[in-house]
Amino acid sequence: MSDTAMRSRKPSGRGLPVVGALRLNRPAEIWYKPALSVVVASAVPNLLLYSLGRLDLVMYTMAGSLCALYGHSLPYARRAHTVVRVVLGMAAGLAVALVTASLTDSTAVLIAVGALLAAVQKTFCDAARIGPPGNVIFAFVSAAALFAPQEPGQVPGHLALMAAAGAFAWLVTAGPALWRTEGPERLAAARALDAAAAYAAAPGPRTRHAATAAVHGAWQTLLAAGRPTPVRRALERLVVHAERALAVAGDARPDELRRWAGATRGRGPVPEPPSAPGTAEQLFGADAERAGRRTRRGRREARRRLRHALAPGSPVLPVALRTLVGCALAGCASSALGVGHPYWALVTAASVHQPNLSLSWSRGLQRTVGNLVGVLVFAAVIPLARTGPLVLILCVLSCGFAAEALITRNYWLGSVAVTPMALLILEFGGSAPAGGLIADRALDTVVGVVAGLLAGVAVTNRRAAGRVEKALAAAEVARLGAERTVADPAAGAPALATARRELTSALVELRDAGDVASGEWWQRTLPEEELLAAEQAGHRTLAATAQRQGLITPARADGVV
Repeated sequence: MSDTAMRSRKPSGRGLPVVGALRLNRPAEIWYKPALSVVVASAVPNLLLYSLGRLDLVMYTMAGSLCALYGHSLPYARRAHTVVRVVLGMAAGLAVALVTASLTDSTAVLIAVGALLAAVQKTFCDAARIGPPGNVIFAFVSAAALFAPQEPGQVPGHLALMAAAGAFAWLVTAGPALWRTEGPERLAAARALDAAAAYAAAPGPRTRHAATAAVHGAWQTLLAAGRPTPVRRALERLVVHAERALAVAGDARPDELRRWAGATRGRGPVPEPPSAPGTAEQLFGADAERAGRRTRRGRREARRRLRHALAPGSPVLPVALRTLVGCALAGCASSALGVGHPYWALVTAASVHQPNLSLSWSRGLQRTVGNLVGVLVFAAVIPLARTGPLVLILCVLSCGFAAEALITRNYWLGSVAVTPMALLILEFGGSAPAGGLIADRALDTVVGVVAGLLAGVAVTNRRAAGRVEKALAAAEVARLGAERTVADPAAGAPALATARRELTSALVELRDAGDVASGEWWQRTLPEEELLAAEQAGHRTLAATAQRQGLITPARADGVV
């Protein structure tokens, strides 16, 4: 692609969303799973500390218990590995924070270490695509530990408490595999069927992209789930039907796809649809790709992708730099204003930074509204919470459940419950005047949001457009590779399936890169026409691949756009 297509720079003319940023969405399908998990993972350690008369140590067990929030959309085999990495990452951040707090009481040093930790945590969470709640929980734990009184001799014991609670959180998140082995895979397949039905009912660029991403996500989930059990085989056949509907929308039956999706979400048998053309070849290709992922080469490729995300020039790094600058600025401003808890401003700034400035603005607005309403909830709850330690534990657990139940509706609504929970956790270490806590939290919220947004404006992200260039090039390579595979008479089912999934992945990445870049305020003009042309060409090639695999007939393939 020529450089002239992306040379001019101009500010985005898009307005800043206000009402839309606060609009409530439908709750996530599995909102109750992280909500119940964090309650169980927190309740057991908290009650154990209560029985020992050491509720002052709750902060350290909560650091491990909050790991139960991660990985709920992943298949259990992948979830087990992911939550282990989350626990280890949480322990590393907590260790740095506790050691720093035990060696110095300099506010400037603590803020600097907190900002650096937040930037590192943001980098690794984005590079590894760890998923929600992302880096915010890591930043919350490490920043709070930095400003907690600490002696060097206490650090090993406090880390041991966190590790023990983290191990229990791992059991809570992995435990459902004992009675619902394929639950995440069923959900991913159902989402693919629903998205394919939406595209079949109303073909268009938006529904097509949603269906492509959902089908791609379903295949990734199934391929990562482990050995192909009979249930997973049935789910793979359903995803093939979704893939076929994506290839030719007019040849699909939306009502039938939705019916299969509903039955797949349930606890009964997985639907047994009629065999789609080419189903056996598709599944054979999936087996070959699954086997390839288990090889040493497949593992090396996964590590290579992570190293690439962390290398100089990665689009992850500008957002990490924004986090570093914003957190440092927020902590310093809060300290200069005499706030007693500057880490609140630091965590707020860390939570503001999203993939682009438009999303960061929305998150800042949501955080401000949610926290300000949340301090009012705290003011109403604190008299009850101070009636006894068991009541305090119950209030914290209730807020934790409410936060996960509400946050999928909108971030600000979840913050209404997160804010009193964070303030109530302080009560385990000793009571403080409620009025001072409320004033400090409200001020730190405003300081953190303003500092985060200022850092976002000051640290430009020119790499967002560069990521689009790379995604365009990668999509072209994947498309040409798929076309060569389709034209090769000797290409078998594994090669066709791999080429198809590689092209689908490239198209999903292309659309994601375009969406991220379009939300930056100051950057090079995006090649919208090239993006559209690349997507259309890619989907035509997908249809040709589907035809070669036998999923659709030549007559139907001719109508693909």
